[in-house]
Amino acid sequence: MPAYHSTFTESNNSVGNLALLPLRTQHRGPAPTTADKDIIDEAIYFFKANVFFRTYEIKSDADRVLIYITLYITECLKRLQKCASKNQGMNEMYSLAISPFSIPGETGFPLNSVYAKPSSPSEGDLMRQYLQQIRHETGVRICEKVFGEDNKPSKWWLCFSKKKFMDKSLSGPGQ
Repeated sequence: MPAYHSTFTESNNSVGNLALLPLRTQHRGPAPTTADKDIIDEAIYFFKANVFFRTYEIKSDADRVLIYITLYITECLKRLQKCASKNQGMNEMYSLAISPFSIPGETGFPLNSVYAKPSSPSEGDLMRQYLQQIRHETGVRICEKVFGEDNKPSKWWLCFSKKKFMDKSLSGPGQ
C-alpha cells in the first residue's frame, strides 16, 4: 500500500522547494490564510497511516511540507507524553514551536538530501518564518486532538510518539 500524498499540488509560490501553502491560522507568518482545509489538517489526518512508512516518494513540493509536518507531529507527541493537562500541553507546544530549529541546508536538518537549500539569506529567513508558522499551528491542533473534550491525554495518539517516519527525527539523537 502506498503512502498518502498531499492533494495541494497546485501551488504558485514556493520557498526553496517547499510549497508556500495557505494555512488556516491566527499565527503571523508568510503563509496566506484560508478558511478551508489546509496542509496541516491533511498531515494530521494522514499521520497515523503515513508514520509507518520507511520510504516516501515525493510527487510535489506540497509533499515536502507534508513530510516536515509529519516529523514535527512526532516531536509534538513526544513532548505531550509528559503533559497531564491541555493547558500544560499548550505551553509545551508553544515552547517547542519557538525553540531553535534547523532549516534545509543547515547541518542539523535531517533530510537535506530531499530539501533544497535556500538560495539567499532572505529566502532562508522566509523559510524559517514559514516553518515557524507551521510549527505553531500544528502544535495547537495536535494538542487539541490529543487532549480532546475531557482534558485527558489520548493513548490512541500518544502511542505513536515512538514511531519514526522515514526513520528520521527533527530532534537530535538522544532527545
